[in-house]
Amino acid sequence: MASLRRTLLGSALALALAAPALAQAPATAVAPPAETPKYGGTLEIATMFATLSALSWDPYDWNWKINHDGGQMYEQLIAGDLDKSVRKGGKHPFVIDAFLPPDAQRGELAEKWELVDKPLSVVFTLRKGIMFPEKPGVMKAREFVADDVVFSFDRMRGSPKNRSNIYDFVDKVEARDRHTVVFTLKEYTSDWDARTGYGFYTAIVPKEVVDAGATNWRNANGTGPFLLADFVNGNSNTYVRNPGYWDKERIGGVEHRIPFVDKMVYRTIKDEATQHAALRTAKIDILETISWKAVPELKKSAPHLQWSRRLSILGSFMAMRIDVDGPFKDVRVRRAMNMAVNKKEVIDAHYGGNAEMHAYPMYPDWSGYFEPLSAMPDSVKELYAYDPKKAKELLKQAGYPNGFSFKMQYCSCSPDQSEMAPLLAAYFEQIGVKAELQPMEYGAFLSAMTTRKHAAGYLMNSSHTSPTTSIRKSFVTGQTWNPAGFSDPAFDKRMDEVYASRDEEQRKAMLREMTRDILDKAPYVWLPTQYTYAAWWPWVKNYAGEFSAGSIRPGPIYARIWIDQDLKKKLGH
Repeated sequence: MASLRRTLLGSALALALAAPALAQAPATAVAPPAETPKYGGTLEIATMFATLSALSWDPYDWNWKINHDGGQMYEQLIAGDLDKSVRKGGKHPFVIDAFLPPDAQRGELAEKWELVDKPLSVVFTLRKGIMFPEKPGVMKAREFVADDVVFSFDRMRGSPKNRSNIYDFVDKVEARDRHTVVFTLKEYTSDWDARTGYGFYTAIVPKEVVDAGATNWRNANGTGPFLLADFVNGNSNTYVRNPGYWDKERIGGVEHRIPFVDKMVYRTIKDEATQHAALRTAKIDILETISWKAVPELKKSAPHLQWSRRLSILGSFMAMRIDVDGPFKDVRVRRAMNMAVNKKEVIDAHYGGNAEMHAYPMYPDWSGYFEPLSAMPDSVKELYAYDPKKAKELLKQAGYPNGFSFKMQYCSCSPDQSEMAPLLAAYFEQIGVKAELQPMEYGAFLSAMTTRKHAAGYLMNSSHTSPTTSIRKSFVTGQTWNPAGFSDPAFDKRMDEVYASRDEEQRKAMLREMTRDILDKAPYVWLPTQYTYAAWWPWVKNYAGEFSAGSIRPGPIYARIWIDQDLKKKLGH
């Protein structure tokens, strides 16, 4: 196993040394001169989830990916304000998956909203004149109204798959009149804007679609910029322009109806090499996730491609189950597992320098919430330092002088995990710990965790989401996305206090302290967070690598892209 680690790392390091330097996209930029948009054409995309087909078409299923696949049809009360993007001279790159700071929000279906104290409530004033288009066999064209919001939220709250107590703070949702919705709250929660306005489970689905069968993609119908025209599992999602869409895009001081393209296709491509070939030959216009290893060759073979670089929204780690009997219940063992991994070597060789040592569970862009490793206490810093000698001593103190064996599951759908798993196993072997690797198909991998049947070691990625959610979902007792089964009543109480605080500076301080605490207790083997790349052809206009307008929802971004057909022909495509 050690020889395998040396071989894999050596090959990666050789590639890294051969690769040209790749600059990171600047955090801010001057908006380029405006071009006149053109209508028509088809936008072909392999999104950041290019290997995964749609997992559900009904938000009622509480599937995290519904906003990504259904967010073209199903809009929300709040969305990201793309006029504040770096591309337009603003400060927001719109590459983090879910979090929208207040200054990055705009009303989508809502025209305005207000948090009111007496009674404690959120009042949304809806835009007038927004229409659900006609869908033969499903519904007649009609106006979107307050009752649609009430229906959608009550339905989501009543779903048997409702998890994480997301809506427990809401007492009731009522239509005050045709265009006003009131969320009456039982208590304040600092995430009220995400949970009511732009979160993963806030899409507005009309009752007619539900009555027809919302799980059937053929019945999907919303107020969004696109209509779902076709779905081939394992191949593609095809969307067509909603001709009556209400929103506009301002370019050069002029408002234009959107979307600009006639058709948009999500391509499902499970093999990386096939993804790269599709991009290189212009069978797709955008590829949102590209490993650093592939960048030099793509730049050489397709020099016209445009590029952006971003820190992954997915934190990487191996969870060690604390909720079952075994070695990982002892914090000394968990700390030893961390010290066994040469994380600097992983960054330099496995990622070719394209990774950050410490960038999870807090995302570095979250100013005031994130603390660099240099600011951490020594007990945390030593978890990131390679020290197999101390790791062996800790194992001995914990009663495992000869090590132990455990099973480690990972998803075969992830090239990174498929390469990382044997590397970790090789590191662990050096301290006498044997990891039995168990690759799993995505559905089985996810099901194992959600049903709590996963192995003692569980190698996975998890989105940062938001400063509060990243901590809550991963480490609060009973949470689905808490694969270590970490449970500490005192920690849970502090999380409740974070949500109850209306003072953001206080919340920042509390979350910094909680992050230090959870890092120190090491329920995970903390792994580096990699940088990833996106590339697109220059005929893709009004775009600079953004991919989320809130909760992994790219629909508003793609609706604003237009295709320069003349340039595409000029470049031979």
